Parts: sequence; C-alpha cells; structure tokens
Amino acid sequence: MVRTEARALLELAMRLDGLMASSFARATELLVETVGRGNRVVLLGMGKSGLIARKIAATLCSTGTAACFLHPAEAQHGDLGVVATGDLVIALSASGETEEVLALMPALARLDCRVISLCGASDSTLAQASAVWLDASVTTEACALNLAPTASTTVMLALGDALALEVSRRRGFAAVDFAELHPGGRLGRRLARVGELMHTGVALPQVAVDTVMTQVIHEMSHKKLGMTAVLGEGQALLGMISDGDLRRLLESDGPNALARTAGEIMNEHPVTIPPEAFAGEALVLMEGRKITSLIVVAPSGETLGVLHLHDLWASARP
Repeated sequence: MVRTEARALLELAMRLDGLMASSFARATELLVETVGRGNRVVLLGMGKSGLIARKIAATLCSTGTAACFLHPAEAQHGDLGVVATGDLVIALSASGETEEVLALMPALARLDCRVISLCGASDSTLAQASAVWLDASVTTEACALNLAPTASTTVMLALGDALALEVSRRRGFAAVDFAELHPGGRLGRRLARVGELMHTGVALPQVAVDTVMTQVIHEMSHKKLGMTAVLGEGQALLGMISDGDLRRLLESDGPNALARTAGEIMNEHPVTIPPEAFAGEALVLMEGRKITSLIVVAPSGETLGVLHLHDLWASARP
C-alpha cells in the first residue's frame, strides 16, 4: 500500500518536471499576485479532500501566505461571505465532479475569484471551470477496492505543499518570518532569539582584567554559570574564564594560583554570538564546539549577556 502511494508521488514528480511544469508555474504566479495585492487564498474540498484542503491552508499560513479553509456545503448557507472579491480559490476534488464544490463556481465567478483546481481529470467540470488545472490523477488508489481516497489524497497534499513552499520561496520568506509565525511550542522555542534567553544585567558574570582569582571564583560561584566574562571599558569583551580554566590553573600553579589575575589566565578568544541569532543556531554552535556557554556581543562590540546550555535545554522542552 505504501509503495502504491510512493509510485503515485513519483508519477506526480515526473509530471511536475514535464507537462505540468507550466501549469504549476502559473498557479504559483496567481498565488504570489493574490497575496501581493492583499487578498487571501481560500481552500475548498469535501470529505477526505476537505481534510487535505485544511492542511494545505495551514501550511500556506505557516509559510507566510494568508489562507483559510471554507467548507463547500456551509458556503452555500452563508459562509461564502468569507470570500472577498479577487480572492484566489484552490479547489480539491479527486473526480472534479463534487457537487458541493461545483455549486460554488457561479458565485466565485461573480466575485472575480480565479480558481486553481487539484483534481484527476482535465475534462472534468471543475478543471474546465478553473483558471489553472493541476493534475492530481493517480493510476490506482492504495485501497484494495480502488475506492477509498488514499494515493489521490497523498498526491493532493504533496501538490499543496509544493505550491506553499514555492510561493514562500518566491516571496523571500525567511527564518525570521517563520519565527514570527511560530511563537509557541517546541518549534517556537527553537526559533527564540538568543537575546530573549541570555543572562544579562546583574545576572551576567563579569570581572575586570586585574581582578584577583579569589574574587573571580566568588563571581563565578555567585552567578552559577560556570564562567565569567572579562570586560574592559564600555563593556568591551577582553576574554572569558571557565571552570575548566580554573582547574587547569590549580593543577599547574597550585598554591600560587590565587595570586594570579583574570587577565593572566583568561581565554582571549571566547566563542560569541549576536543577540539576534536563533536558539537553534546557538545550540548547534555549542554542541559543535563542545562548550556550555556563549557570550552575547552586540555589533558595536558591547557585551550584552551570556547564554548557557541549560537555557537552551529548558527552552527546548515541550
């Protein structure tokens, strides 16, 4: 059964690379034009096609294209009011003959709404009424009876995802835009800004270059981040001292270690990160460098805070 759906997707990919390439490009252009002038995209579908239409609408929204789902039957009893003049409609129907969808075509025409259809037959009523027809046909359904919508809905979903992602690419939708639309959940936390998670102000462990080791140890113990930044005038970053640096100092200098100053033992090239970086980027950097802290530095060179690995673990919890 899975292989049947996989074959249907492979056939779809071949159509997109061949005969359907121009239709897909035109559909993408209509979507970009619609959003560009401030209109929305409305998805229609009954039954299983309706469920796929809901998913496509959600994918469009999450990738920066304003979209909504409209139940065709409810639309005939007042919900058509959600459609504005000039909106773009994407209609899903495996056969292209779904009565509830076809019943809306005259009203959509009066509203000057162009229609993109995802269906399996070019000579169907829905395809003929559409500005663009995208071939969602399948050789056979995965169902043993060749009746239950399975491979056909998989193909529709893949087509919808492809449209959403291509429109997103064409409109220059970036990670920063994605983050704005996904503030909650695990994904939202991965896309949180470093500046939102860092320890700053009085919580930032910091010492001057001439601070003696007893005071350095006190600062590190008090702030509980296992490190301290060594700062100069104007909060300029001069270096960093970690727990590891202290252990190595004690091993090499023994009782003389406490007479040393921060400037003598600091790492002069600590790893830094800008405040606008995403939490996910910071986690990758820490794991790659095998470190537990990053110093957050502004473009001006001012030290703003410290981000600890524990902060990222906490933000990644569901």
